[in-house]
Amino acid sequence: MTELELRKLLNRLLAEPAESEWLEFKANRFERQELGEYLSALANGASLAGKPKGYIVFGIQDETHTVVGTDFHPEKEKGSGNQELILWLKLGLQPNVGFEHFVFTVNGKRVVLFAVNAASDSPVKFYGAAYIRVGSCKVTLAKHPDKERALWQRRFDWSALVCPQATLDDLEPEAIAKARHEYAAKLSRHRTTEIASWDDVTFLNKAKLTIQGQITNSALILLGREEATSLLAPSVALLTWVLKDDANREQDYEHFAPPLLLAVDRLLAKIRNLILRAMPSGTLFPVELPQYDTWVLREALHNCIAHQDYSIGGRVNVVEFPDRLLFSNQGSFLPGTVENVILQDAPPEVYRNPFLAGAMVNLNMIDTQGGGIKRMFTKQASRFFPLPDYDLKDPNRVAVTINGRILDEQYTQLLMQRTDLPLSIVMLLDRVQKKASITRDEHRILKMKGLVEGRYPALLISGRVAAVVGDKAQHIIQRGFNQRYYLDIIRELIRLHGPVDRSEIDRLLMDKLPGVLSDRQKKTKIHNLLSVLSKSGEIVNVGSRRYSRWQNATDIGKQQKTIKQNKKQ
Repeated sequence: MTELELRKLLNRLLAEPAESEWLEFKANRFERQELGEYLSALANGASLAGKPKGYIVFGIQDETHTVVGTDFHPEKEKGSGNQELILWLKLGLQPNVGFEHFVFTVNGKRVVLFAVNAASDSPVKFYGAAYIRVGSCKVTLAKHPDKERALWQRRFDWSALVCPQATLDDLEPEAIAKARHEYAAKLSRHRTTEIASWDDVTFLNKAKLTIQGQITNSALILLGREEATSLLAPSVALLTWVLKDDANREQDYEHFAPPLLLAVDRLLAKIRNLILRAMPSGTLFPVELPQYDTWVLREALHNCIAHQDYSIGGRVNVVEFPDRLLFSNQGSFLPGTVENVILQDAPPEVYRNPFLAGAMVNLNMIDTQGGGIKRMFTKQASRFFPLPDYDLKDPNRVAVTINGRILDEQYTQLLMQRTDLPLSIVMLLDRVQKKASITRDEHRILKMKGLVEGRYPALLISGRVAAVVGDKAQHIIQRGFNQRYYLDIIRELIRLHGPVDRSEIDRLLMDKLPGVLSDRQKKTKIHNLLSVLSKSGEIVNVGSRRYSRWQNATDIGKQQKTIKQNKKQ
């Protein structure tokens, strides 16, 4: 946050009539344990009060709300065990809902502000104990079981909060007109005249963007004027497009502020959706096809907006590479795994922003039944492109990659057209195609169906599939030849040019061995082939163990016989 934004936030906090369960002012006194306990208490209090964050501000006289300044330096202080204070505080909060601290000046006086995210689902503890503010006192939460019970049951919805400073004038008229059009399309054409007769207040209430005429955070995100986004601070509602080259170097970028209902179209217009003409041969594939399906891109971006954790203060990012797009948003993936979303018949039970998601459903932006992600997968499959790749390694970020190219191995795309294979099997085959790992149990399932071959974990799509595609030659290269073929090649090389060094044998065979093997695995395979010929007595190492040099055993025998005859003469 900028200093201007921090001063605006401080002014809103100073306008509160008094300290509360989510707000604490301190003049200058600092104790590390007490600060940690306050972070716990304010996170829990903010949740119960329906606030996105709790605040503790140093440098403010609590009785008069006068800015008096502070000499508290969070970066210089230590926690227990000589740890850095900020790290010690973060380690102590469980669950770690996250907090930020800011240092700025007001009229030349130093202010330190801590903003902690509200608790969700469970109370926030500090090194094992949870706290809450009751009146002007901070106490352990265990003394108030009713409040503790409420915290266990509470799920905070930031998107449903009313922004008290916002009015209808803070909404963009063009965005409201677009919202009316989409709302009418979602409901029924027969109600178009009825919807047109509603004034803006009635329409926004009906579309679940406002609550009794009051402007919500969701309304500001989707329909708000760009200059009105400061009312959301410290939360951020921003889309960013970044263009990168093959070397991951940034070429261009642009930020898109609310109204996001209109910003989505502007951002998607930046993406270069080229027509691919160099398509694989075969009658199953069209000659020309755009890199990306526009519905898939729109769904991916709408999902980022709907599921962004706005309390963290991050942006929704769309990074464009020459052959793929990366969409990312802040916040964990609540369903746990993509498989949970795609393979279950029921819609997701939990939404991070249920009010915002509901409004986006009403505006025809997302599917309330949770079928959007599954449809993304089936659309990519029907276009013969790789399935979307979800990266969920970061617990506070969701990233999905949409590929804009067809992989060299085209067998999975053919299987996607087979009606006898469920989507769960198609997803496994897509992972095999991308050389991603699968479990041994998953391998057994594919092996039993005859869909993959090779030794686990170096798998490739079965030759049966390759035969149908018509790419038999490429499949043979990937699978490799049988052992007899390789043994005959080695025999012939040594017969004609022996003795030969191991390096010469490697050069002969490396590009003929299976494509799924690494260089190290290929060299091990060559070693094993030489061992077979050596043990059978066909070839002999006339070099050293480290620098082998191979010769035909028959030739050695002839040489030895010639030497004996020469000695007799």
